[in-house]
Amino acid sequence: MAIALKNSSPTITVIAPARLHMGFIDLSGSLGRHFGSIGIALNEINTTVSLSSAPEFMRSGAASERANHCFKQLCDELKVSNQLHLHIEQVIPEHVGLGSGTQMSLAIGMALSAFYNLDLTVRDIALLTARGARSGIGIAMFEQGGLVVDGGRGEQTLTPPVISRMPIPESWHFILVLDTRGQGLHGEDEIAAFKALPPFPQQQAAQLCYLLMMQALPAVAENNIQLFGEVITQLQQSVGEHFAAAQGGIFTSAEVADAMTFLQQHGATAIGQTSWGPTGFCAVEGYEQANHLKVKVEQAFTQHEHLQVLVVSVRNGGGEVIIHTDGS
Repeated sequence: MAIALKNSSPTITVIAPARLHMGFIDLSGSLGRHFGSIGIALNEINTTVSLSSAPEFMRSGAASERANHCFKQLCDELKVSNQLHLHIEQVIPEHVGLGSGTQMSLAIGMALSAFYNLDLTVRDIALLTARGARSGIGIAMFEQGGLVVDGGRGEQTLTPPVISRMPIPESWHFILVLDTRGQGLHGEDEIAAFKALPPFPQQQAAQLCYLLMMQALPAVAENNIQLFGEVITQLQQSVGEHFAAAQGGIFTSAEVADAMTFLQQHGATAIGQTSWGPTGFCAVEGYEQANHLKVKVEQAFTQHEHLQVLVVSVRNGGGEVIIHTDGS
C-alpha cells in the first residue's frame, strides 16, 4: 500500500484495486486449514473514493448503497463524525467476482483513518467490516498487489495471512469476459451455498497445494506463463466442479463458458472464473496478443451483446492513500 503525503489533510483520496480470485485450495479444511486461495490485483479496474469536510453528510458520484452502509457503519464503529463529503469517483462492478465489497470497505475505512489520523491498518479495517471471512486475497491486494497466496483460516486466524507474494511479469495480460445480465452468488445465498457444499477430497487438496507450490509459483518466478496457466486451469477445473451444483456448472454463465473455451482454443491459458463469477478470465503473453484475442472473441460472439470483453494488466503495487491540501 502506497501513501503519498501532500502537506496536511483536508481531502483524502483512496484507490482500491480490483482482483481476480483464482480459486481455493482446501475448501473443507481436510489438511488442517480452511480455504487458502490465490489471486492477483488488477490495474485498470478500481474503486476510488474521496473524503473532505462538509457541514453534514453528503455523497456524490457513482451511486452505491453499499458505500452509504459501509460509511455509516465505520463512522459508528470508529466513533467519528459523519459530517463529511464522500465522493465515489469510480466503483468496481458489484457481485461479478472482482472484489467490489472488500475494496469499498477498505477504501472508505482507510480514508476515514487518514482523515481523522487514526493510524489504522488495512487488517484493522477488514476486521471492523467482517472482511476476510474466507479469502484473504482482497485484503492482501490492497496491502501489496501482485500475485498473492493466503494461508486460509486456522483456529486462531483473524484474517487469512499472506504466505506468498510475488510480482507478475509486466508482459502478462489477462482477458476478462463479463456477462452484464447477472451477478454471482453473494450475501446470504453465498453463505448457504458454502454450507451446502460436499466435503472437498483431502487428496485433491493435497494435489492442489503441490501444484501451486512446486509448479505455479516457480513458473511466475521464471516467467513461464504456460506452466502457470496450466496449473490455474487445473485448479479452476477442480474447484469449479466442486461448486457446479451451486452455480449451475463450472461457470455461472454458459455464454462466458463458451467464450473461455474459444479463447483457450486460440492460445490463451489460465482459464477460469473469478470467485462466483459470472466473470471469466484467461492469461495471455503480451498486450498485442491479448488485444488480438479480445477482437477475435468479440467478433465470434457478436450476437451476445451482454458479453463485455476487457484486456487488463496486473497491478504489482497495492492500494493508494493520497492526502491533499488546498495550499492554504
